[in-house]
Amino acid sequence: MSWLGVDLGTQGVRVVAASDEGAVLASAARPLTSRRDGGEHEQDPEDWWTAFLAAAGEVTQQVDRVDGIAICGTSGTVLFLDDEARPCTPALMYDDARAAAYADRLIKDPVEGWTIAGAKPQPTWALAKALWLLENHDVPPGARLAHQVDLLTQRLVGEPVATDTSNALKSGVDLTTLAWPDLAKYALPEERLPNVVLPGTKLGTVAKKTAGIDAGTTVVAGLTDGCAAQVASGALGDGSWNFVLGTTLVLKGTTETPLRDPDGALYSHRAPDGSWWPGGASSAGAGVLARDFAQADLAALDQAAKAYEPAKAITYPLVSQGERFPFTRPEARAFTVGQPTNDAERYASVLQGVAYVERLCLDLVASLGAPIDGPVALTGGATKSAYWNQLQADVLGREVVVPEVADGAFGMAVLAASTAYGSLNAAAAAMVRVRDRLIPREGVSERFVSPYAALVRELAERGWIGERLQQFALAGLGDM
Repeated sequence: MSWLGVDLGTQGVRVVAASDEGAVLASAARPLTSRRDGGEHEQDPEDWWTAFLAAAGEVTQQVDRVDGIAICGTSGTVLFLDDEARPCTPALMYDDARAAAYADRLIKDPVEGWTIAGAKPQPTWALAKALWLLENHDVPPGARLAHQVDLLTQRLVGEPVATDTSNALKSGVDLTTLAWPDLAKYALPEERLPNVVLPGTKLGTVAKKTAGIDAGTTVVAGLTDGCAAQVASGALGDGSWNFVLGTTLVLKGTTETPLRDPDGALYSHRAPDGSWWPGGASSAGAGVLARDFAQADLAALDQAAKAYEPAKAITYPLVSQGERFPFTRPEARAFTVGQPTNDAERYASVLQGVAYVERLCLDLVASLGAPIDGPVALTGGATKSAYWNQLQADVLGREVVVPEVADGAFGMAVLAASTAYGSLNAAAAAMVRVRDRLIPREGVSERFVSPYAALVRELAERGWIGERLQQFALAGLGDM
């Protein structure tokens, strides 16, 4: 049997076919482009479908058959679709911030469904953007709220299908009842809302052969990209955590109960088995390298960066304006304290800066009472850099594992296979393989204590983090 996983990312669509044992049988990718203008970020939804058809068609030519398919997408990307899965509005991407005024309204009049998840709306959340779209576009009466994955699943099945709770979290779904609260008071009536199911639920079957996927193939409700990468990491046990390092950074973990973050930077998804997946999405990440070192030889810079451990310059590497996790500051911009002496040190300061953000993320969840004694996995495109993987172990001061296949598309193949294994945990146990285990280099972790402390203090002085998190983070440095 083979399972198809699809990842609708920011920069491209990736498709993976995996066996029951977790072997990658074939993979392919196609690029996507975005339109950015200040705080606005859009993509053409038709590009998602075109890229999917091309990548999936390439993969299915290399496998005998596909037994199931699951799709993940960027968290908080939203649009409206009609019954024929035709876009009725632009697609506002996960970090589009034009709906800030609507988010302010939601903070003053909270959505019931977010309370249990410990969620506090941010300007980029899907519900705020949905309200903006309704007020700023002529949306036909029959069009429904949709997330990035919904366009593909609806077109595959050939009729409107349910959305999943993972993607619907930022749209206001109640994760305890798996139903929508009353959103009509925000001018989003029930008839504009899709049905909701847990990830891994069978949505239907492929209506007609598409991109080499036979009619009758099972289509499974998906996840957000961060949750998909968590599945790929195998971090599904209580106290386990996964950093997804791609264009931006995502932390996901597993706890028995949802966490409560008074600042609203962290929130919890609901796992298919009823446990909770707390975490958050930062605006820092490897996208800074694509932006600032686009023409550089990154492998050579990895080698050169070893001379700067630590770099004298300390960088907070935001990809775009505004930070969402481990703190929420819409006004935040990337900054560097100190002056790098050359490109190699500037590059080193970015790699180290991302690792410092990861350290702060773990400090945040620990300060909220979450166990962090389980394994920490690294997934995402940046795991291609062996040096960066090791650096993260050094800065975090703990062992990290890198799965053999570290991307969301593979995680979705595992989710699709869960229909045969009986549970997601069983599928992950059978399919997720560890590629590397990395322990901190002797004497190296201590080098990063002082610059991490300096970054924490800088964030506090800017008013971006509060006294509670600052003190917890600084107190924890004695353990390194």
